[in-house]
Amino acid sequence: MKNLLSATALALLLTAGSALAAEDGNQSNAASPNMPQPNAASPNAALPSQQTPIARSSEAVKALPNGAIPISEYYKQSVYDTRDSKIGDIRDLLLDESGKINSVIIGVGGFLGLGEKNVAIPFSSLKVAEKNGSRYLVLQTTKEALQSAPGYSYDESKKVWVPATRQG
Repeated sequence: MKNLLSATALALLLTAGSALAAEDGNQSNAASPNMPQPNAASPNAALPSQQTPIARSSEAVKALPNGAIPISEYYKQSVYDTRDSKIGDIRDLLLDESGKINSVIIGVGGFLGLGEKNVAIPFSSLKVAEKNGSRYLVLQTTKEALQSAPGYSYDESKKVWVPATRQG
């Protein structure tokens, strides 16, 4: 029995080793230098496609930029006009193709979510102000101006904001 187990283990090692050697011969340049290679002595070693990629040190941020504001300071926050009157709430932040925040969807009007209209504004129009140690968002416009702006609705099936269709 002991000899049978030893022979089976040896056969598995030889099969795995020869398969890996053949694979290395066919794809010697395909393996990433950042990916650890499976050890032929370990028949249970994961193949490269099963391993988690290792982050390169160039992908990590070594220091955060001065004045960086967390996205939580924007997302789902109230927006005020320049006279400290609430004019709406942030509903979404839209990224452009380069990954930068381009537009902001603000919900205006309505009561408890009924009758609310979602409008888009340029992200650069939104300013962060501070009062009594608390940050808040300010937009140099009025609630009425936002309510007369074109509206948008979220298309769940396409996962995008689209112009709202008028009912009436």
